[in-house]
Amino acid sequence: MLAVARCIATEHDASMIALAVLVCSLGTVVVTQMFEQARASRAMARMCWIVLTSVAAGATIWCTHFVSMMGYAANAAVRIDPLLTVFSLMVAVAGTSLGLWVALAGAALRSAAIGGALVGAAAAAMHFLGMAGYRLDGLIHWRLEYVATAPLLAMALAGAALVVLCGERLGRARIPLAAGLLVAGILSMHFTAMTAMEVASFAPDESSANSDDRHALGLATALVGVIAMAASIAAALVDRRTRAEAFRHLRRLAMTDSLTGLTNRPGFNEALTSRLAAAERAGTKLALIAIDLDRFKEVNDLYGHKAGDDVLATLARRMSEHLRAEDLIARLGGDEFVALVECRNREELLVPLGRLEAALTAQVDLEGFAGSVGASIGVAVYPDDALTAETLSTNADLAMYRAKREGASEPCFYDAGIDEVARRRTELAHDLRIAVQTGKLELHYQPQSRVRTGEVIGYEALLRWKHPTLGTVPPSVFIPVAEEHGFMVTLGEWVLRQACADATKWPRACKLSVNVSSQQLNKPGLLELCERVLRETGLPTHRLELELTETAIMENRERGLEVLRRIQALGVSVALDDFGTGYSSLEIMRRFRFDKIKLDRFFASELGDSNQALAIVRAVLELGRSMSIPVLAEGIETRKQLDILIREGCEEAQGYLLGRPVPLESLVDEDAVRSGPRGYSMTDCPSRTAAAQ
Repeated sequence: MLAVARCIATEHDASMIALAVLVCSLGTVVVTQMFEQARASRAMARMCWIVLTSVAAGATIWCTHFVSMMGYAANAAVRIDPLLTVFSLMVAVAGTSLGLWVALAGAALRSAAIGGALVGAAAAAMHFLGMAGYRLDGLIHWRLEYVATAPLLAMALAGAALVVLCGERLGRARIPLAAGLLVAGILSMHFTAMTAMEVASFAPDESSANSDDRHALGLATALVGVIAMAASIAAALVDRRTRAEAFRHLRRLAMTDSLTGLTNRPGFNEALTSRLAAAERAGTKLALIAIDLDRFKEVNDLYGHKAGDDVLATLARRMSEHLRAEDLIARLGGDEFVALVECRNREELLVPLGRLEAALTAQVDLEGFAGSVGASIGVAVYPDDALTAETLSTNADLAMYRAKREGASEPCFYDAGIDEVARRRTELAHDLRIAVQTGKLELHYQPQSRVRTGEVIGYEALLRWKHPTLGTVPPSVFIPVAEEHGFMVTLGEWVLRQACADATKWPRACKLSVNVSSQQLNKPGLLELCERVLRETGLPTHRLELELTETAIMENRERGLEVLRRIQALGVSVALDDFGTGYSSLEIMRRFRFDKIKLDRFFASELGDSNQALAIVRAVLELGRSMSIPVLAEGIETRKQLDILIREGCEEAQGYLLGRPVPLESLVDEDAVRSGPRGYSMTDCPSRTAAAQ
């Protein structure tokens, strides 16, 4: 170490050494930064960065060596071989490129250590090749211990530098630390190698360049190195800027709706979060306005999707123009829009809400469409109605749904008392949909019996749902929820399929009755569904009976009756359910011959107490006999009601007196399906089966 220090102090010009250290320090900072870019890149981009980093590293090593040599006092005539000097630069670049590639080729730090050692070896090779082109007029003696030590120092320190760079423990501090190790490796290698050289000159240096010339050459070399490094820095900056612009462009595309140019759902969610935080800091209010177009589906259906897209773009532009620059309007998808408006109170919202209404209700005149669309608008205000982004969005949607449900001509503000009911129904719908998907529903079967003998002739499938937290939810609650939220068809398909599969497991071949909703009847595919389910389950067609109410049929009478005729043609029975509660019973019966009439439970409940109810029951029974259609009375719960039905000649009945709904497991019990309860007679109350208790 003392010999190296003496070599630096006595045999080198201090100003040139300072310049070399400066060039080396600047270069290694550039190299470490560019190496970080190479690490973050992949495939071809990584290779380009490796080449660019290698050029900067090779130039740094070469310039440090050359500037230092210009400060070396050889006391002998010196000639520089230009070919070897240029070749030494190429060796530095090529060797460094190999080392960096090895360092990044593997994920382990061992690859970084090996790559760093190769970089150090390239620096040492450049030095000794450069010294071969440094021709002295004298004898040179090499001290081998220093010749061997110089490459080892370069390899060890460069290897440590790349290990530090490729590690993650030191965070951003690893970059300056790695740069320092690399500077130490280059300089220690150079000056150790220079210490190894002892020169015995033949004659005083009278023809060599004087000190000023060497300084000028050293400065020129340093300038060339700085230019090379600056070119690398410029390339890196251009790349960063290009990537930043590309990222901004991609982000803009990702956050923007392509049709309207408005912010899309991801962009809106991000803006909502940031604006809520800003409103909290400033102590202001933020209104979230949910907008759903009312007649947009009609535009698509009647005029085509091109006209629908033009309407959306026009309304989006109008809403943007009617709001302030600081307000935000976004399209979440389809015909759903939202707006964010800062305000001090609800009264202040009336102005922007009025502008939005005007934009949405004004006449739209486009090629292919002319008319007004209109919208349902719901408003929730932070922090009055919610404290989080998710709750605020949900509450605005609830207010909007209320506006749509009520056909409100003005925006509806969130009302906890009213909208919480809708929220609970929405949550219940979500849970019901999951129950359908996961098979958490079950079917119970209520017997249908002959009133005189008690013989079980069939079972009606009744849907049951046990909610994981609410317990048993009655059908009168969850069926309307399914209809309101549009998955009654899916629910009905599950019931039909499961009931038919269960019926094949019954010990006796009784008839199976399944209720069909209006949504199922009016949506295409009911006939095909029946065919498919019967084929897949193997249930004979004559065992299946579909029950429909008069209301379901009247929603689309002509089409509904045609579907029922085709279903009857399969051999499936069709029963008219809840007879007597509709508004066109006789007309429907004139147009279509049902296989059974089910008398509504309302009339049975008043038998024995109401002469009018008795008269209606007699009339229906007589109607059935005259048309040869069996009549089944629902809701029989007392012996008195049953006696009246027997006296009036009713043949079939259903109700708690004759049997309660039970699950499949109870029906497969032989005692539960035998012909009639024990001890049944016309004078005794029918005993309930064990399964019906």
